[in-house]
Amino acid sequence: MQATPLRVYIKLVFVALFWGGTFTAGRIVTHALPGLQMIPAAGRFAVACLLLLPLAYKLEGGLPRLTRAQLLATFSLGATGIFLYNICFFAALARMPAGRSALFVALNPIVTALALALFFRERLGIGKWLGIAIAFIGAAIIITRGDLLGALHDLSQSIGAGELLMFCAISAWAAYTIIGRHALKGLSPVAATTYAALWGLLLLAGGAAFEWPALDAARITWQVIAAIVYLGAFGTVIGFIWYYEGIKAIGPARTAVFNNLVPVFGIALGALLLREPILISMLVGGVLVIIGVSLANR
Repeated sequence: MQATPLRVYIKLVFVALFWGGTFTAGRIVTHALPGLQMIPAAGRFAVACLLLLPLAYKLEGGLPRLTRAQLLATFSLGATGIFLYNICFFAALARMPAGRSALFVALNPIVTALALALFFRERLGIGKWLGIAIAFIGAAIIITRGDLLGALHDLSQSIGAGELLMFCAISAWAAYTIIGRHALKGLSPVAATTYAALWGLLLLAGGAAFEWPALDAARITWQVIAAIVYLGAFGTVIGFIWYYEGIKAIGPARTAVFNNLVPVFGIALGALLLREPILISMLVGGVLVIIGVSLANR
């Protein structure tokens, strides 16, 4: 049996690092461009599409012609995982620290599993339900900053607009995941992602037109441009390519384990680059979320 090259594992660690870094980059952008979500999100996917289109031609000779079903499916991917997710992502980061936001995103597999059980009647075993319960306990500790009893008396102290927006973001990504799993037939990951990014960019550009009068061009510094390029190139395109290389080399289950590193890198980068505090509740809750997600995905 041929051993898996070490570079595959190294790439997957870097994928987690890149995705963890999207929260820091997003926080930089939202601080520099307050009140704007569509414009930075459109910038991110303009960069992504500029890289994805030549990549699709290089790897697959171009983009395939879509059937009516594929057209609807890719539009749905763009509307959920690109348009809705990124609006909520940037809006939440304008209200929450990057590390705290990254911990919320760790719940994505749990929300996806619950949605599959609810809408597609997929059965969840005892182990999965146990994992879901542990993950939500961890999330509750993160959300309430360790004050679970205080939250019972006044929920508004723990759950604000930022938390609600992050829940909307992970729900949009769960929808993206389910649509990709059930609706895309005959499309490669590169083609599906490129079409989804193009649809998402079209929707975001339409929204960005309404935000354009509020844009202060003086606020677009080199740091903002670098953050948007990072989001599009590293957080989207390179992360996607290397992640699917991992799936091809070691399988989806072993590749998905590396997702547990995303909140770890998100917290570390937020503390290192943005001077964000690391709370005990974040560490305890984050560990519980990771344990729960691992159990649910076994």
